[in-house]
Amino acid sequence: MTGLRYVYAVCRPLGAPLQAQLTGIGGAPPALLSHRGLVAVVSTVPEADFCEEGLKAHLEDLDWLAATARAHQGVIGALTTVTTPLPLRLATVFRDDSGVRSMMEAREADFLRALDRLEGRVEWGVKVLTEPPPEPAAPAAKPTSGRDYLRRRRADTQAHEEGLQAAEAFAQSLHERLCAHAEDCRLHPPQNASLSGARGRNVLNAAYLVPRDRSEEFVELVDRTKDEAGRLRVELTGPWAAYSFSGFDEETTRRGVSQGEAT
Repeated sequence: MTGLRYVYAVCRPLGAPLQAQLTGIGGAPPALLSHRGLVAVVSTVPEADFCEEGLKAHLEDLDWLAATARAHQGVIGALTTVTTPLPLRLATVFRDDSGVRSMMEAREADFLRALDRLEGRVEWGVKVLTEPPPEPAAPAAKPTSGRDYLRRRRADTQAHEEGLQAAEAFAQSLHERLCAHAEDCRLHPPQNASLSGARGRNVLNAAYLVPRDRSEEFVELVDRTKDEAGRLRVELTGPWAAYSFSGFDEETTRRGVSQGEAT
């Protein structure tokens, strides 16, 4: 079976070895590919799965996508404990090591600037979600007339709108406070509940870049705000590699490289 070179991240030479039992996509152990003071963390993946046609077919396979994303994140998470990695997009693949080196050479200046900026920093994610309304203790009495029905509908709509406005005001206030304790921040689009499976409406979905040695202070600040949230749910995740701040999560990392790339 022919294979492609899958790239998880780019970093500087490691000061400590990777975990001996670490595995990546498909159970393959990651390897280090050095070029001009940079290191690409790579493994070999089946061409049938990661060529353009294979990936299109897998887009309909949510279990495959979830397993691939978990393996990708597992390698990034291990890297974060020993260095500052620049995570690349899921399913960044090249035909061979020459293609990977061409990518590193073409983006060398960008990678080095990003590594300098992110050194010693991690990403924390914060979400604020509304809680579904509690179930009434007893069924509401039936409306006595059409006018009564419309009055109840207007009251319910007004209460819902006021609750949403209060939730958005809290989320905005929280975001401003957290930004003041972070070096940088990003607002992401609200999560789609039908895709995430989360209860309630997502009114804040943000990422914060925080020096690793100030992370405990940041976490304590988020924990204190939970007491102010009322029926809102505040979720904290991290620390992560700085996905939202690397500059390589939304763009084509392989722009301008040689014809050795696979897709």
